[in-house]
Amino acid sequence: MGHKERVLSALAHRGYDRLPVRYMGEPVVHSRLMEHLGAKDYPALLDRLGDDLRYVQPKYRGPAPRSFPDGSRELVWPDRGWPVPTRYKDVAYSQGVYTEAVYRPFADIADTRELEGIAFPTADWIDYSAVRAECERLQGYAIVTGTPGVLDFVNGISHSRGIERVFMDIALEEPVYLALMEKKFSYHYEMIERTLQAAGGLIDLVQTGEDLGTQLGPLIRPAKFKKLYAAKYRAFMDMVHRHGARVMLHCCGSARSLLPSLIDVGLDVLDVVQTSAANMGIRELHAEFGRDLGFCGTMCVQTTLPKSSPEQIAAEVELRRTLFADGGLILGPSHLIQPDTPVENTLAMYRAAGSLVD
Repeated sequence: MGHKERVLSALAHRGYDRLPVRYMGEPVVHSRLMEHLGAKDYPALLDRLGDDLRYVQPKYRGPAPRSFPDGSRELVWPDRGWPVPTRYKDVAYSQGVYTEAVYRPFADIADTRELEGIAFPTADWIDYSAVRAECERLQGYAIVTGTPGVLDFVNGISHSRGIERVFMDIALEEPVYLALMEKKFSYHYEMIERTLQAAGGLIDLVQTGEDLGTQLGPLIRPAKFKKLYAAKYRAFMDMVHRHGARVMLHCCGSARSLLPSLIDVGLDVLDVVQTSAANMGIRELHAEFGRDLGFCGTMCVQTTLPKSSPEQIAAEVELRRTLFADGGLILGPSHLIQPDTPVENTLAMYRAAGSLVD
């Protein structure tokens, strides 16, 4: 099977020749793997690991992002892209760097009238002209567009407003938050639809995101999801389906109680699948939702990959091969592979899946 055929066959539960796989890692992890495998660049690394997916994004052509004397900067699509006035800094931690929001332009806004006149990003700031050609260049792979920042009404808006404020907004159904949701939804809906139109049916998956869980349980109740978010998710997923693509939702944490609602609005693939979180065991998820929902990820970057032996990792891969014997899984890490993961452990995952080109 080719890469695209393998992924689409697995998601349709028609079987596969080997588990389809996806790679994600921190930049330092890329570098270590490239050096170990002798891969000259990132695309060559994906080839060596057997990654079956490739991402195609339109290009940003809006106002130039600004940098500021304090070292902060604006980020644009596909890095973050909404809204542009949010500013970020690279924050060092023990093993690398994370890019964090340091200026939140809407943190103190309490009246929707204060949003008037703000130059929110529009789909016209994006250049779609090269999408079709890039899809054709990568036509042997399952092609994905979008990012975890698409839709992303909780985490994404918190970048510009603050996470505590957003949780209060959700609880109180604050008009400012609801107005920001409308603006964010309109932007992502139109931008993704125009990308799919430009691709002419060559895109297979659309990546979205919504971190709905903590380690211990869901962030919001199913009733709140249905009231605030369900209609928007259904409209977005219906649009994607009309263009012949599937929707893949990046969702960290314990989201099991929300999966029936996500299936109801049309979700095709739950992405990352943090199996170390409460009630997210892979056996139970497969038994309860495996016929209605595809999964991508499942190999824990907190426990399994950094702390297990290569033999234990191979056993986890074999468990997934057994559970998903007819498909329903794209194997990969449960988030970006972290710097504390030994190179050999990462290779053990892809070797056990049969994708690694030694």
